[in-house]
Amino acid sequence: MIHLIATGLLLGMSPVPVPGEIEHRVQLDHPAGPVDARYRPRIDIEHRQIGAVAPPGAASTLRCAWQANLHVDREARHSSGSLLQATLRRDAIASGSRRGWCASQRDAIAEEVSLRVESTRGHLVDVAQEDHGALTQALDRLHRGAGG
Repeated sequence: MIHLIATGLLLGMSPVPVPGEIEHRVQLDHPAGPVDARYRPRIDIEHRQIGAVAPPGAASTLRCAWQANLHVDREARHSSGSLLQATLRRDAIASGSRRGWCASQRDAIAEEVSLRVESTRGHLVDVAQEDHGALTQALDRLHRGAGG
């Protein structure tokens, strides 16, 4: 009898559409001039196959563990026309597991994530606020580099 052991097999990431094309915009006042920043979220789901397929008559331990991660693309345009871009990440905004093969559970997991990640806007605003200091520092470096 052959037992298939798939413990720890990482099956990659699947993008999940963010409802309503959510985006967050802020305007920062900087000594070198105003900056318009736009933050757009993307959600990726990591799938990891764990457990083993059991022989007929025995209980299988095969499960698909998943984790939803938030990626936020930031575009900040300075009044001078300079563009500061970054991708920020917040891991594990949702997680769980389902019985069976990841390949057969992807659609159900994506649906579960879209239902559970109602607070995407809240996470997006939090990430934008956390980015404020890093964006201000990048603007300071840009301003110093331009002789300001």
